[in-house]
Amino acid sequence: MSRKTILLKSRPNGWVSEDNFELSLSEIPEPAESEMLLEVLYMSVDPYMRGRMNDPKIKSYIPPFQIGAPCEAGIVGRVIKSNGGKYPEGTLLSGLGPWSTHAITDGTGFNPLPDDSGVPLSYYLGILGMPGMTAYVGLKAIANLQEGESVYVSAASGAVGQVVGQIAKNMGCHVSGSAGSDDKVSYLTDDIGFDAAFNYKTADNLTHAIREANPSGVDVYFENVGGAMLEAVINNINMKGRIALCGMIADYNATAETISTSPRNLTVLIGRNVKMEGFIVSNYPKESLEWLQVGAQWIKEGKLKYRESVAEGVENAPQAFIDMLKGKNFGKQVVRIKAD
Repeated sequence: MSRKTILLKSRPNGWVSEDNFELSLSEIPEPAESEMLLEVLYMSVDPYMRGRMNDPKIKSYIPPFQIGAPCEAGIVGRVIKSNGGKYPEGTLLSGLGPWSTHAITDGTGFNPLPDDSGVPLSYYLGILGMPGMTAYVGLKAIANLQEGESVYVSAASGAVGQVVGQIAKNMGCHVSGSAGSDDKVSYLTDDIGFDAAFNYKTADNLTHAIREANPSGVDVYFENVGGAMLEAVINNINMKGRIALCGMIADYNATAETISTSPRNLTVLIGRNVKMEGFIVSNYPKESLEWLQVGAQWIKEGKLKYRESVAEGVENAPQAFIDMLKGKNFGKQVVRIKAD
């Protein structure tokens, strides 16, 4: 049996392709002293990884992937060999690791997971992992969401967006969102309780569609898209509204020639006393840990639902990543490396 690993072969210019990745086969490594060998069960693919494929001229909060080196992702793995490592064999761990069937770690940055929680292990990469924490931090710490407010979220059926909407509903808010297909819109309203939703790809006018979904205006906007969507939201933002900047996927694959010229109406924020703030979830450890308690309890109580798209095998991780960037996934995109 060999170790399979996905390496970054080249940096994309515009849209990512499978040619930017390379599958490497090697011997399964042995853990050095105080290290552990993990068998990877699941890995995550997320929009922020697109930025790590660039060679940034501006320093980012996280270093770029290196050409010829493994790409990195959130993983869930089981310790199958420990050489005096931090955790015994059999322990389930989650943390940042390679796009690979196996990983070596001394335990830094990894957290043990319960193996009897009744929650699918992949959830620790989604609703109980970084996406769920991001939703909670954005609404609570950044937007200071209050009961009864009107919340709008773009990319609402995605890994983060579907959690944003359900948190807001559980807090007694009016919730609306947009997604890229009629099936996804139906999921938002029929399955997870959004008050209104629309297909942004078929909407004649985004400003009007948001206004129809939010008759009293938007108090809190959870931003995942940017570009023309952000401009349309600003047209509908209420006095003292708040915009939590989580991501702007509309421009993740843009070139200098294709990058958005929107929003063109930022001056509206001045007159309406609107706060717009970007955030990185790792800067909010207190709220992230709080979400593990709140989210797990809500799942047990049936107050949270979650949908995933699951690709099979590490060799299919590049295509799963590309499909996620193009919105072909439904819910959180994960890759099952080995059945748990």
